[in-house]
Amino acid sequence: MNEKMKQRCGYVAIVGRPNVGKSTLLNNILGMKLSITSRKPQTTRHQILGVKTTDETQVIYVDTPGIHQRRGTAINKYMNRAATSVLNDVDIIIFVVQVKKWTEEDQAIIEKLVSVNCPVVLAVNKVDKLASKEELLPLIGDLASHYDFTEIIPISAMNGMNVDVLEEKISTLLPENAHFYPDDQVTDRSMRFLASEIIREKLIRELGQELPYTSTVDIDKYIEEDDLVRIHATIYVESAGQKAIIIGKKGARLKSIGTAARVDISKMVDTKVYLNLWVKVREGWSNDERALRGLGYSE
Repeated sequence: MNEKMKQRCGYVAIVGRPNVGKSTLLNNILGMKLSITSRKPQTTRHQILGVKTTDETQVIYVDTPGIHQRRGTAINKYMNRAATSVLNDVDIIIFVVQVKKWTEEDQAIIEKLVSVNCPVVLAVNKVDKLASKEELLPLIGDLASHYDFTEIIPISAMNGMNVDVLEEKISTLLPENAHFYPDDQVTDRSMRFLASEIIREKLIRELGQELPYTSTVDIDKYIEEDDLVRIHATIYVESAGQKAIIIGKKGARLKSIGTAARVDISKMVDTKVYLNLWVKVREGWSNDERALRGLGYSE
């Protein structure tokens, strides 16, 4: 077999602190919305695989929750475990940072990277926000002092700038392997899971700063019919006050969340969607390991 025909395949973790653009980067690479996004940190709560196959190369990207230093609740511990557990199980790591915003949390991630045995590519995001390109070189020089990165690539995950350069570098670092997934598969997650994530995204976006992190979505029923998908879902919160906020005056807010979610889910499944949303109080779920497992937060 000649060099051109050799298949390459491997796992690539996308890591970084909360809200630096990891999910936006994955969505841009895949050319579709797989990971939900919002301007609020810690939107991503689970590891999500995004598979991209191009000719003989298959890259299995692992989008992770933001690695953070906040301690306390069971859900925060779960998200940190989900983010850090992949570091020693992948072939390549993309460490995403935000240009001109190096923080203690970024430095804490560097300390975790010291023990890994794979290439680490630094993706410096939001460089399109720089006032001048002349600022970039000294910034890269400073970032290079933190770790022996395989490569430092300035990008804009939002508008796609240099994302192709990043992908090209990743493809050269992949090991030779047969493809692990069928060439047309895009994720390991079910439609049921992706539907719950879309609902949660609309919830976060609709409520802005009003919504604490103590809400989650559980799909009760996901029924596929000939030309319709019926979904019954429950939004769980921790207090009656939070429930009232989500429902809104005469149910207007919940209706708005449902309408926005239904549109996106319909695009994803490529058929009509009937979506029924309920809001229920489940006190203390975010700090209860057993409740977390019951709501899909499993290792």
